[in-house]
Amino acid sequence: MSEPMYLTAEGAEELRRELKNLIEVRRPELARKLAEAVAQGDLKENADYHDAKEQQAFVEGRIQYLENVLRSAVLIENNGRTDVVSIGSEVTIVEAGTTDEERYIIVGAAEANPREGKISNESPIGRALLGRKPGESVKVQTPAGELTFKIKQIH
Repeated sequence: MSEPMYLTAEGAEELRRELKNLIEVRRPELARKLAEAVAQGDLKENADYHDAKEQQAFVEGRIQYLENVLRSAVLIENNGRTDVVSIGSEVTIVEAGTTDEERYIIVGAAEANPREGKISNESPIGRALLGRKPGESVKVQTPAGELTFKIKQIH
């Protein structure tokens, strides 16, 4: 049995859309490319064939990954609880020594995207924030060194 993958409802829907596109669009597209490349003859030095095979392997791997994630998904929601950080919480933090507020949603690893303000519960910052309360400070070991953050608010 694989570990559960935590996903928001929106994240699960996004992965389902990607999976549908890979199965219904990309897979048939690559099958056509492969058939055309095979029709060209000699496959040993056929760049189109080798490229299509490589793309096909990537697409099939991604399909398997998405199917596994969705099969083991545990849907999370922000239940409105604002007394403790949990998966699904939206949190405002401030790095010690600065006044710049950063706002993140704690999500599962499969939908983490720091540029969109979504950090994984398995990331150093996400892991450090879980179970903490507003006003608490947490120390986090990051690739840039140890950082300290204060939890300003849970939304």
